[in-house]
Amino acid sequence: MLKRLHIKNVALISELELEFGERLNILSGETGAGKSIIVDSLMLLLGAKYDKTLLRYGAEFGYVEGVFEVSESQKSKMLESGLDDDDTLIVNRKFFDSGKNDIRVNGKTFTASMLKNLMSSFVDIYGQNEYQSLSRASEHLRILDYFVASENAEIFEELKSKYAKYIGIKSQLRELGNNSEREKTIDILRYQIEEIQNAHIKAGEEAEISEKRKLFSFGEKIAQSLSDAANALSEDDRDTSASSRISVAVGALSDISDIKPIFAELYERLNSVAIEVDDIAETIVNEIEDLNFDEREIDKIERRYDTILSLKRKYGPYDKMMTFLGEAREKLDRLENCSEIYEKLCAMREDAVRDLFDLSTELSKKRRNCAEWLSNSIMKELSELGMENSRFEVIFDELPKIEECEDMISSSGFDRPEFYLSPNVGQPLKPLIKIISGGEMSRFMLALKVITSRTDDIGTLIFDEIDTGISGKVGQIVAQKLAGIAQGHQVLCVTHLAQIAAMADTHFYINKEIQNGETYTDVKLLNENAMIEEISRLSGSKGISTQAIDNATEMKNWSNSFKVNYRQKP
Repeated sequence: MLKRLHIKNVALISELELEFGERLNILSGETGAGKSIIVDSLMLLLGAKYDKTLLRYGAEFGYVEGVFEVSESQKSKMLESGLDDDDTLIVNRKFFDSGKNDIRVNGKTFTASMLKNLMSSFVDIYGQNEYQSLSRASEHLRILDYFVASENAEIFEELKSKYAKYIGIKSQLRELGNNSEREKTIDILRYQIEEIQNAHIKAGEEAEISEKRKLFSFGEKIAQSLSDAANALSEDDRDTSASSRISVAVGALSDISDIKPIFAELYERLNSVAIEVDDIAETIVNEIEDLNFDEREIDKIERRYDTILSLKRKYGPYDKMMTFLGEAREKLDRLENCSEIYEKLCAMREDAVRDLFDLSTELSKKRRNCAEWLSNSIMKELSELGMENSRFEVIFDELPKIEECEDMISSSGFDRPEFYLSPNVGQPLKPLIKIISGGEMSRFMLALKVITSRTDDIGTLIFDEIDTGISGKVGQIVAQKLAGIAQGHQVLCVTHLAQIAAMADTHFYINKEIQNGETYTDVKLLNENAMIEEISRLSGSKGISTQAIDNATEMKNWSNSFKVNYRQKP
C-alpha cells in the first residue's frame, strides 16, 4: 500500500507531499490542473521511462519518492529482487535535465527494468495505455492466462521447460546444416584444428619467446657491457682490476686484524666483499660464455613468434585457443558422425513436439474452461455497469492436429484467443478491438479489475480516467464498484464524476495557482465539507442551483451509507 508520495520539480509541481488513505483515494480538479502529473510521477516509481519534459522548467533535477507498506506476500518479491524482507519499501527516483536518472530502492541502486519487475507486485495501474493494450490480441491471451495460471502454474512451467528443450534440439539440427554446408564446415574445422595442433604451442611460451626477442634486440650492448664489467672486476697483468685492488686491501688489513677489534671487523667485511666480487665476476664470465647471437637462432625465434601471434589473432590467447580447440574437436566429431546424430536429433524433435502438443492441448482445454467462466463473469459485471444486453466470448481457433502444430507452438502453447463482444441486442459478436467505444472500454476494464481484485494480492490499484465516456446511472454503478474494490485494496482514482468523488474515503483537490509570474500545481486534502463543495462543483450545479450543496450532501451521505452496508455484508 502506498502510504506517502513526495514530488519535487515535476512539470508544474514545485514540491508537494501526499499521504494516502488505505481505501478509496480520489483526485479531482479542473481540467489541466495537473492530475495527470501525479499519475506520471507514480508511473516513474513503477519503472516507466523518464521523459525530460517531465522536469519542471528551469530546474536542474526532479525527484519522486514513494513509501509503501509491505504485506507478507510481497516480501518474497523483495527477496527475489535482492532486498531484505522489510515491512517498508522506499522507492526514490531522481532525474536530471541531461536525461539521466538515479533509482534507489531501500537504498540500493536499481535499473528501470528491475524496478518495473518489483513494483508489478505492489501497484496495478489502469489508464489510457492499458486500454490501448487491449487492441493487441496477444494481450487477450495474457489476461486469460492470469486466471488460468492461478490454479495451473505447474503446466506453464513445464511447457516453458519443454519448449526450451525443443528449441535446443532445433538449434543443434540447424547447426548440422545440409550436406554441402556440413562439408564446408568440416573442412574449416579440420584446418583450424591442424593449424593449432601442428604449432605445438605451450602455456607461457609467448612470454618466453618475447623475453628472448628482447635479449636479442640488445645483444651487442649486452655483450659489450658484460665484457667491460668482467674486465673491471677480474685480475689482469697490471693489477688494476677491482678484484686485485680489493685483494691488496684484504692482505693489508689481515696484518693488523688482531691489534684492534675494529680492524678485525673491517678485515672480515672486506674479505666478504672480495668473495662476493669474485663470485660476481665468475657469473659474468659464465653469462658471456652462454651468449649466443647466432643469426639462424634469431631467425628461428622470430618465425616462432610470428606463428604464435598469428594464431593468437585468430583464436585468442593460449587459454582461449585451447578452449576453441576442444570445442572444435567436439563439433568436428559431431559433424563427421552426423548421420547417427542427425537421426537421433530428429527422433528427439519428434518426441519434443509430441510432448509440446500434449501439454498445449491440455493447457488449451483449461483455457477454454476458464474462458467460459471469464465470459460469464464479465457479462455479469457489464450487466451491472449498464451493458446488460452485451454478449462477450473468448474465441479460439480449432485445435490443430499433431502433424500441423509444430509451426504454431510457442512457450505458451498454440492458442491465439481473441475477445469478441456484441454490445447490443441483435448484433453479432465481433472482435472487441474493432467495435468497442471509449465508455464501453472503461466499463470493460473495470469489469476485469473487479474480477481480478477478488484473487490478487496487489496492494494499490490506480484508475486514471476510468470514467471516460460514462455518466449518470452508469457513473453511480462505477462508483459503487470502485468502493467495493477499495474494501480489499487501496485505490487511487482520478475522476471528473461527482458520483465517484462522493465515494471517496480520502479526497484530494488539485488546482493551478499563479505566483510571481509562475504557474504551480497545488494539492489540498479535503475535509468532509470541502468534499461536498467539490461534489457540487463536479455535478455542474454549483452556482446554478440553490440546492446544489444539499444535493451534494445527500449524495455524500448516501455514499457513506453504501460503504458501511457493503462492509457489513457477510
